[in-house]
Amino acid sequence: MSATGYIQVRVYASSAQFPLSDTAIIVSAADGTAIAMRLTDRSGRITPIAIPVPDKSESQHPAPAEIPFTTVTLLAHHQGYEQVEAQHVQVFAGTTTIQNLALIPLAEVPGDWNETEIFDTPPQNL
Repeated sequence: MSATGYIQVRVYASSAQFPLSDTAIIVSAADGTAIAMRLTDRSGRITPIAIPVPDKSESQHPAPAEIPFTTVTLLAHHQGYEQVEAQHVQVFAGTTTIQNLALIPLAEVPGDWNETEIFDTPPQNL
């Protein structure tokens, strides 16, 4: 890995898309190692986080030996809302991946107060 990509997260309350400040975002590598932890600002965003990724050249020839992106897992936690986990979010060299996360108020899912909503991103067909 010799390049850098970035991940940025935007968190909001489900259907209204009302930004949620002070949401804890944990970014971890595919092996579960924590990369960073941030709190969202009043616009519901975190500052972009640098992620080591394969160089762009890895994707510019047929059947690359290495996939041209790195995957991360995002976990969002905000008191009073259902926890959300986004798995296999892809980060490419020289770009900023923006991941939107919609959190559902627990009042709308009272029986699921201790559940985590998990979203799995399928890999790119490169």
